[in-house]
Amino acid sequence: MNSSRRLFGTDGIRGTANAFPMTAETALRLGQAAGLLFTRGSHRHRVLIGKDTRLSGYMIEPALVAGFISAGMDVAIAGPMPTPAIAMLTRSLRADLGVMISASHNPFEDNGIKLFGPDGQKLSDATEMEIEALMAADLAARLAPPGKLGRATRLADAAGRYIEGAKATFPRGLRLEGLRVVIDCAHGAAYKVAPTVLWELGAEVVPLGVTPDGFNINRGCGSTAPEYFCAQVVEHGADLGIALDGDADRLLLADEQGELIDGDQILALIARSWRREGRLAGEAIVATVMSNLGLDRFLATLGLALHRTRVGDRYVATEMRARGLNVGGEQSGHMILSDFSTTGDGLVAALQVLGVIVAEQRRASEVCQVFRPLPQLLQSVRFAGSSPLGAPAVKASIEAAEARLNGTGRVLIRQSGTEPVIRVMAEAEDETLVQDVVASLCETIAAAARSSGPE
Repeated sequence: MNSSRRLFGTDGIRGTANAFPMTAETALRLGQAAGLLFTRGSHRHRVLIGKDTRLSGYMIEPALVAGFISAGMDVAIAGPMPTPAIAMLTRSLRADLGVMISASHNPFEDNGIKLFGPDGQKLSDATEMEIEALMAADLAARLAPPGKLGRATRLADAAGRYIEGAKATFPRGLRLEGLRVVIDCAHGAAYKVAPTVLWELGAEVVPLGVTPDGFNINRGCGSTAPEYFCAQVVEHGADLGIALDGDADRLLLADEQGELIDGDQILALIARSWRREGRLAGEAIVATVMSNLGLDRFLATLGLALHRTRVGDRYVATEMRARGLNVGGEQSGHMILSDFSTTGDGLVAALQVLGVIVAEQRRASEVCQVFRPLPQLLQSVRFAGSSPLGAPAVKASIEAAEARLNGTGRVLIRQSGTEPVIRVMAEAEDETLVQDVVASLCETIAAAARSSGPE
């Protein structure tokens, strides 16, 4: 088997719609390969497919359906649904495979395909490589004969199933009566279900980003545009603001003053709350290398450990399973609470925070600003062609930056798994030093990128 990953990145396959690899041809081939790989046993096999609200979903979805049907799998089509809903329903329906068509927080021009196994977990790197190898092979002789083709049906009650599942995660005996909540759905996959869940739990709901037109997903709204929903919280006099991304697997919050609450603060709040209730497994949580050092320090005061992984919620989930932990997430807002979900679920995480606000009868600003983060700066440098990270000047610049911090902070340089950019992050007690270090690193990396040029 080819050991290189050509199609799959850190979160499935992603790219510009109708250009390689995000074409109808790739989707058809993926459906055939994944369908054959997950046909195990003599039972009637089924795959569940959901999507967000991008225009290109109308192209990708039928191509996937055709691929799975030609491999002999039945297809249940859920329509626009959050990624965590597809993960949940894959398990609930005893499906053999779950598929989500989404490019998450990316603009509408992009799309992507994420796959979930029958356990509702994202597929491992090894399984994705098996699928890639099959996609490159001649599958004609392995596809289903005419009498064994699959069928496609619409899953009419998908939204209702997820709404009830999400509501069941809210603490028993509590209600949201008296709270005004802004929910920004980014014109994405949760535009119907998220406001419904909050309303049925008793909140006064101010819905934003709930009129998708195929083009406006994530455009100036949702978790990638926090200034918008933060301002809306203040304008509407709300008690809390929730911003989801295009497929609703991550969130950011804003307190009643419009102050942003990132994933690190949410992790800290849930860890402390669950620890008090005796629900936190393993005296530890999982986060990525991007999480602020302030989170480590705060958890240490509670006697809790923080285990770090590479960036990507799938790696967080893997580490959680390996260590038997039930809370993990990313600074960007992916929250995996494995008591409830196998993948990030922005709405369910928000309900945990709302539960604390209701139980403690305090304002969000008093509940959610849990620890003081160290000054941290993250910038991106775009490149064309080969990565500039191997350049001697870049390596020397990284060493110089670490020497300047001298143990008071840290530098993190990484290449994105979803787009051709280098992420440059530094954090330390001295904010001016952090800014200088990041600026110097970005300048060196950009120069190296220009000198190498496109391949």
